[in-house]
Amino acid sequence: MMNVNTKNILDKLIESNPDTTIYRKATIVDTAKSLGFAKADWAPLLETKADVRGQYDLSALILPLRDEPIKDSTTLSMQSIVNQEKNFASVDETFVPWGFFKDVTKVIKSEMFYPIYISGLSGNGKTFMVEQSCAKLNREFIRVQINPETDEDDLLGGFRLIDGETVFSKGPVLKAMENGAVLLLDEIDRATNKIMCLQGILEGKPVLVKKTGETITPQPGFNIIATANTKGKGSDDGRFTAASIIDEAFLERFTISIDQRFPAKSVETKIVMKHMAKFDAIDGDFAEKLVTWADIIRKTFDDDGVDEVVSTRRLCHITQSFAIFGDKLKAIDLCISRFDDDTKEAFLDLYTKVDSGALEDETMEDSDVG
Repeated sequence: MMNVNTKNILDKLIESNPDTTIYRKATIVDTAKSLGFAKADWAPLLETKADVRGQYDLSALILPLRDEPIKDSTTLSMQSIVNQEKNFASVDETFVPWGFFKDVTKVIKSEMFYPIYISGLSGNGKTFMVEQSCAKLNREFIRVQINPETDEDDLLGGFRLIDGETVFSKGPVLKAMENGAVLLLDEIDRATNKIMCLQGILEGKPVLVKKTGETITPQPGFNIIATANTKGKGSDDGRFTAASIIDEAFLERFTISIDQRFPAKSVETKIVMKHMAKFDAIDGDFAEKLVTWADIIRKTFDDDGVDEVVSTRRLCHITQSFAIFGDKLKAIDLCISRFDDDTKEAFLDLYTKVDSGALEDETMEDSDVG
């Protein structure tokens, strides 16, 4: 029994040349390639040679199909489906607008196709900013997490067996195009050249789905925003070992690039305070001390004095830990334990200098236990 892909090639040959059962090899191969199929799919059609060299007799495969009902042009192409569920981000009360938020919101609100590449260190709110911009505007938001294995099948879609039938299931990119949604490609610098299928789509033009022959036209509002830890040139310092070098032609298709830094101290204090309110553990002095401590570490990092930074995300983790344990130093200790011992001890020691009361509080608690 021939596989589904071979049957699709055969159906296309019959549609294009209904009055014959003999085909040249080039015709068979070109037809298969136009549908996006590989050699393994068209090889079964090259097993019976005709009398003329370079031609193949497919009558044994075609004649049984003559008894099938005649299909109209709409059923000749592979059936395709798409998940109709809409995706919207929820407004997060802990979000504090800052940095490029207003600019990103203006772009999304314009409903123009305007691809944006956002780079920056991990944990500084790149993805959160885009998500909350879409939430504010009530725009459909489709997030795709990129990894080294992400390929055309993951992005554009592929064949799936549903209820005993093989159908083409459209991927998140085609869904975003049809719905006029904002497509977020998260951690795009983790990808390989397998995502080059997006190159034409990054021009905002219709795309031909080669596996079905269907043309998808982007609807108004469709846009692509990518986030990454690097600018697509790899990570020279080794901090992001999984980051790849992105093809220059691919990067060139992004209209603008944004390099996001950590927020200013005043903004970051508001962020920490909002998380404290969320976890019902408000301590304004602790919030200010945490932000000052993180700021000193980042400046030291910029001067190559340390190899690690404390991100905004990690400050929020410390806030949550403080709400659980009620101990400042323990909360910090638990949340920076992923660093090597020397770095961890140096960061803890720095915090006790920024907040001398923290060490006194810990000493008093120890004495109370005793």
